[in-house]
Amino acid sequence: MADKPSRGLVLYGDGLARFVNPSHIHLHSLAAQSLCGFLSLPHFPPSENVDGRTIGEFLNLVDAYEDYSTLSVESQDKCITPPISERFMGVRAALITENTTLKSCGDKLGLSVLQSDELISKSCSLFDSSVNLVAMELLKLLGFEDEKVLDTNKFDLIFVHVGGGHEEQSNKKYTEYINSLIGEIISKAKPKSEIGSRLHLSVVLSYGDTEKDDDECNFTILNKNGSMKSDLASLIPRQSYTMKGSNPRTNVREYCPMLMAQWQEGVTRKDLVKTFSFQDFKENGGNLTIPADRFVHEVAFKLWKAPKYGA
Repeated sequence: MADKPSRGLVLYGDGLARFVNPSHIHLHSLAAQSLCGFLSLPHFPPSENVDGRTIGEFLNLVDAYEDYSTLSVESQDKCITPPISERFMGVRAALITENTTLKSCGDKLGLSVLQSDELISKSCSLFDSSVNLVAMELLKLLGFEDEKVLDTNKFDLIFVHVGGGHEEQSNKKYTEYINSLIGEIISKAKPKSEIGSRLHLSVVLSYGDTEKDDDECNFTILNKNGSMKSDLASLIPRQSYTMKGSNPRTNVREYCPMLMAQWQEGVTRKDLVKTFSFQDFKENGGNLTIPADRFVHEVAFKLWKAPKYGA
């Protein structure tokens, strides 16, 4: 545990997990330094469009899925979920995205929704900008500047949404972008530096459209080979991602989870993962599987804004 509260940056790669390849060296380097694992999601309605799925994933990340029916469509209904600052001890959180529906969603949940020109002072797309400039401005918003940690910071937590495109070529470009952005951020948060010890970086990549996937695919989190086929099987405790408190979750998707890597110099544990890949995470990840709606609680704990979730 750090002796001072961290400041959190979450890079959410919407539908980009399928497009990671060996050339994405910064993603793999990050995974090799991080604590890696899976975030399990529920089944979304089969009729949902791309925006609806994106909203569903994001609402799980910020533990606000109860408002899915309200926020996945244009609605004037008030959210059930309290603003994020009320849930996490006054945390100042921001969302950066090009997705119009997600902007509205973040605003209703109490996040400060930043436009691209607010971040980079130019009227152009975030993804058409220099990743070096974007990395510097993101860190500046968190109070990191010139390799120093400032006493004041505008935000404690920033979510950056990347991806969600309809076309494969677009998602490949987004994956290249997030890979480059990670490289720039890590280069500025060098090991044993002031920034490295205070920046809690999370990279979360989802699989996007799972219509053609099922629990027999290569992305299942079930341990079928190790399951017991006897009367004793009923005595095996349910894994924590299938539970909410003392009650079993009724809607758990056992395949295509989000892939998550978390890094903070001297704070997060390091597991045996070497590459940012499903198979490596499954075989060597130290974080196993947790429900996606517990993610924000884990991050808030590092920011000293929430009690510890789990063991």
